[in-house]
Amino acid sequence: MSLFSSAGERAIPSSLTYAEIRPLLRWVYAWMFVGLLTTAAVAFLTTTNSALIELRSNSGIVIGAIIAELVLVIAISWGIRRVSPPVAAIMFMIYAALNGFTLSIVLLYFEVGSIVAAFVTTSALFAAMSVIGYTTNVDLTRFGGILLTALIGLFIAMIVNVFLRSTAVDFVISIVGVLIFTALTAYDTQKLKQMAADPVLQADGTMVARMSIYGALTLYLDFINLFLFLLRLFGGGSRD
Repeated sequence: MSLFSSAGERAIPSSLTYAEIRPLLRWVYAWMFVGLLTTAAVAFLTTTNSALIELRSNSGIVIGAIIAELVLVIAISWGIRRVSPPVAAIMFMIYAALNGFTLSIVLLYFEVGSIVAAFVTTSALFAAMSVIGYTTNVDLTRFGGILLTALIGLFIAMIVNVFLRSTAVDFVISIVGVLIFTALTAYDTQKLKQMAADPVLQADGTMVARMSIYGALTLYLDFINLFLFLLRLFGGGSRD
């Protein structure tokens, strides 16, 4: 769910200009891009470097990496106001690198064509929903509870289907996952714009630096999850 709940649910002033929120937006998308680039680079190295390939074959190391990712997400989410910007940046980059390592395992099961198609589609959807979230006058924050409930339901359905192993259920889960994270991209973008409009935040350069990493993590998670669910739909090209 969104990491911006602490920004409040107030409406964004219609007179707000891009120049007023540009510092935070610029750094959020810059950090997000660096995070995605790091993930892609590590995923590529993990599939080509013999030492990393050996590490990836160790289930204990993989499980440890996944646990470390969860810990880092929680630490950034709950501790962002207490850690320094450099520490937050290091935590985010470590998370992005670990995610590249674990994602490389998932990518083994798909053909390059499927991966490329999923990535291109994800990029297009993410860009479109970011624009919608930024420009719409509709208050998307009222859908926060619905999206949270949908996320919980999706998570439960995924766990149940681990035991059912139903391809039909898996297909439905993939469709629902795409819809949820497409909506979350617009929702989180609007929340980010709303947070950036806070005069208190604008006056605090250190907080802007912290929240830029906070926001980058949120949009990064939206992008990665959207990509993974689309990849499941493009799974017709998966390797045996």
